[in-house]
Amino acid sequence: MSLGGDDGYGGDYDGHDTGRARGAASGDHLTRTRLPEGDGDPYGPPRRGAGRAAKPSRNLVTVVGVVVLLLAAIAFVNRGGGKDNDSDSGTTGGTSADSQPTAPTGQRPVEGKNSVTGIASGFPKTEQGAQSAAANYAVALGSDGMFKPTRREAIVNTIYAPDVAATRLKKLDKAFSNSKILANAGLDSDGNPPDGMTFVSRVNPVGTKVEKFKNGETRVSVWDSRLFGLAGEGSKTPVAESWYTDTFDLKWIKGDWKIVQYAQKSGPAPVGQDQTASSAEDMANAVEGFGGFTYAR
Repeated sequence: MSLGGDDGYGGDYDGHDTGRARGAASGDHLTRTRLPEGDGDPYGPPRRGAGRAAKPSRNLVTVVGVVVLLLAAIAFVNRGGGKDNDSDSGTTGGTSADSQPTAPTGQRPVEGKNSVTGIASGFPKTEQGAQSAAANYAVALGSDGMFKPTRREAIVNTIYAPDVAATRLKKLDKAFSNSKILANAGLDSDGNPPDGMTFVSRVNPVGTKVEKFKNGETRVSVWDSRLFGLAGEGSKTPVAESWYTDTFDLKWIKGDWKIVQYAQKSGPAPVGQDQTASSAEDMANAVEGFGGFTYAR
């Protein structure tokens, strides 16, 4: 069946007269033949004079009208820059968060960054703001900075609630100082890779979901992929991809969202594409050449 709904069996067609010709015998069947446009029909009505201007085709007028409306719509969408386009309403994205939970909202996601860690800060006290905070905190906790003692302390004190930061830092220091963990990552006791190697630890959020939101407390899950390993010739731990779901319990403290509890589980993991792995040099160049993002809901 065609797209127009015509199944090929209905309707009359030019050049096929389904009735009998006038004056034909009952057993005769006649076929009417349409002559080429330039030859004229000697039995048909006379043509209009060539000097009279032909009326524009109705289809042409319709197409021109659609094009004009389309151009006007594009111009309207691309106006931008005005205050009306920077609304703080959670519905300015024009998309239902229930039907498309990872669609952008159009809200301004962040007001600034921490001067020491560079982690985004100043998230709004909304569901969208909590999701933006959780996505950026997942990136920070999965970064290569967590393998450096000084950097790790700054990250934890920035994104965790003050009453839990010290306890959490103590546990992380113990975990990351474990020589076995560092050795498995291909790093020395100070968290440095071997000469000629590039250490890769990067989180890439795919989507966020609010599990609960009430009275300045929220639980947000972040689905993300991770790149982890050593890029370089002869690496025994080449950069590989894995997938996790990070769940954050956040609390509104002194004008921003802070972590009070954090959990992680594997997956959901998609089927890997049959794609040739890049060389160690290409991977190292990509990691050093492509910077990260500030993630926003």
